[in-house]
Amino acid sequence: MAGHFEATPGGGASVVLDEVEIAILRSLAVQLLELIGPGDEPAEGADPLAALFAEGPSEPPADPALARLFPDAYGTDDTELRAASAEFRRFTENDLRARKRTDALAVVRTLDALKADEDGEAVLELDADASRSWLGTLNDLRLTIGTRLEISEEDDGDAGSLYRLPDSDPRKPMVMAFLWLGALQETLVGTLMS
Repeated sequence: MAGHFEATPGGGASVVLDEVEIAILRSLAVQLLELIGPGDEPAEGADPLAALFAEGPSEPPADPALARLFPDAYGTDDTELRAASAEFRRFTENDLRARKRTDALAVVRTLDALKADEDGEAVLELDADASRSWLGTLNDLRLTIGTRLEISEEDDGDAGSLYRLPDSDPRKPMVMAFLWLGALQETLVGTLMS
């Protein structure tokens, strides 16, 4: 089980993590929360239906990583599609941000609850719902890191070039995190499909 997720009864998953892996995952999830930003919580006594119809931004984020997490729904090749994308974003981005925040916060809380054994390892056990939250956050982390590293979709399939970076390259730690998160994500997907 070390290093990859395995299916558990009831549609869940488990993985053995050491203290360093736990700290890295927690740090990355907290950074993701900071990137996504705080939510707009409705005021005490506010109409809950009004929150459902609250309008979000109509322009894509300027930060390339956020733009990757919250892409345009339609192409931006013509005025009509740009207008449709803006309208779609206005009514969906707040909910998408809230879901991403909820998933990342669930990851942080799960990691905070882990207790390492005398060898410095802990078994992370997730039920089906927690597995989906983890999968969403792992995906968001990979998208964010990939954007920061300027890895395109075409590059993502050629992991060999990423492995060949010299150790002196300042991007190497983030590339290794990107590849490790990809392996975790792939094995978690496998457990959910089994």
